Amino acid sequence: MTPCSMSCDLHDYLEIACMYGYSVKLTLRDNQTLEGKALDTMTSADKREYLVIDTGQKQQIELGQLKKLQVLTPNPKFTEVVF
Repeated sequence: MTPCSMSCDLHDYLEIACMYGYSVKLTLRDNQTLEGKALDTMTSADKREYLVIDTGQKQQIELGQLKKLQVLTPNPKFTEVVF
């Protein structure tokens, strides 16, 4: 198990979004927004953690760049997380 770069409870929300394949809207720290399907989380060889989403192509978003995640899928287990 790798250590969490963010609080583990916030990291759990990302795992849930991936597990259920939620469509999400991400707001990044620079206020850029992305929409796509949450696929997976990953850790690179240099220990950086990423959320992988499908926006028509797979994109890796570094977890430290996340400001907010909103779930777009109807009837989700949660609706929004602020990082």
